[in-house]
Amino acid sequence: MSEPTGAARRRGPFQVGDQVQLTDPKGRHYTFTLEAGKQFHTHKGAFPHDELIGAPEGSVVRTTGNVAYLALRPLLPDYVLSMPRGAAVVYPKDAGQILAMADIFPGARVVEAGVGSGSLSSFLLRAIGDQGMLHSYERRADFAEIAKGNVERYFGGPHPAWQLTVGDLQDNLSDTDVDRVVLDMLAPWECLEAVRKALVPGGILCCYVATTTQLARTVESIREIGCFAEPQPWESMVRTWHVEGLAVRPDHRMIGHTGFLVTARRLADGVEPPMRRRRPAKGAYGEDYEGPGKGGSAER
Repeated sequence: MSEPTGAARRRGPFQVGDQVQLTDPKGRHYTFTLEAGKQFHTHKGAFPHDELIGAPEGSVVRTTGNVAYLALRPLLPDYVLSMPRGAAVVYPKDAGQILAMADIFPGARVVEAGVGSGSLSSFLLRAIGDQGMLHSYERRADFAEIAKGNVERYFGGPHPAWQLTVGDLQDNLSDTDVDRVVLDMLAPWECLEAVRKALVPGGILCCYVATTTQLARTVESIREIGCFAEPQPWESMVRTWHVEGLAVRPDHRMIGHTGFLVTARRLADGVEPPMRRRRPAKGAYGEDYEGPGKGGSAER
């Protein structure tokens, strides 16, 4: 049985073509690709690539300035933060939430809109594996080209489960029996009708938006289309900690707001979503609102 795409590049001694992440004594990272006969230069000296080729991962190299660097292969979260960018990348903390809360499983059929620089595409491809399907849509050809290069650089070549289309999802989506749809775009509500036709009953829609106005319109549009269960919106924040002997405290910096996530489950055809039991806050809707909860009564 052959190894999954990219797996051989994640273990064993360093080889020509491998990505290497160096960590200096201050914890700063430097990423480069191993090439025979080349040298890696820093302001603290240089060392030959050949010194790492054939060496085990986790080796330490010293520059001509006698500065030690720890050499490891970059993890995918490290790689996406250092790769060339066209658009902003989906941060690892959000990519992890998408993989978990959208229940991305091996072999899943996934549609993605808004490829950007290929960050989320890389996470999705590794989760679905070679037997899955990821069809990514990107409106801008220059972004698609950058994403293609980043994804292929990480996996060591084209991924058999990936198809990349340049164009709008709502105009080009022809996939059916899709298990998951992930929308990372300015106006995901414009794609809901196309998503409704593509998703299987029980399938999951996951939207990634940046602002509260986008969040509000996305959630309300999902409710209005009537073929999804109640959408679940949230955000995540990550704070690292300083641990040095008895000095244990949160770091002064944290990864705060990067975006909002919304998930919703596709209902079976012809089924109406159950009425929400939550009462809208007073003034949450305009005076002309005639929906459930009008007049202060609890929703059924």
